[in-house]
Amino acid sequence: MSWRFCPRSAVAEVRLALSPFNPAAEIAAFNALHPCAGGIVTFLGQVRDGGGVEALELQHYAPMTLPGMEELARITQTRWPVDGLLILHRSGVMYPGDAIVLVCAAARHRRDAFAAADFAMDHLKSESWFWKREKTAQGWRWIEPRTEDREDLSRWGNTNLQ
Repeated sequence: MSWRFCPRSAVAEVRLALSPFNPAAEIAAFNALHPCAGGIVTFLGQVRDGGGVEALELQHYAPMTLPGMEELARITQTRWPVDGLLILHRSGVMYPGDAIVLVCAAARHRRDAFAAADFAMDHLKSESWFWKREKTAQGWRWIEPRTEDREDLSRWGNTNLQ
């Protein structure tokens, strides 16, 4: 019988991608780093196909974006005992089917992994450092956060990320 000692390192990796990334490769690499996790949750957000959207552009303010994402990872790790956390977010112009964001959370127990990924995504969607606009046949238009996104965020209480 083989027994493996798996210390909790809770290493977070936070990246801002300025070009496309391969979600399957990112997920496989993350999973390989966490063999002792009882649960690994991944969330992949992508540009929707349909609805007349031809492209999506995310702009960011460099001095705040990566530090803000790192602070989000730190807060997530203080709230749940995760073994690992990956927050990967695109910036730039993307097209239908392109990956926008990937959040992976590994924990000894599935509920911690689910909660950590959910928390991180709610904050990225509503309280992040990105400005979003979409291109349709009528041209470019800015997109504001939806009421539903703010309501999702409110269930976590005040985390003072900004």
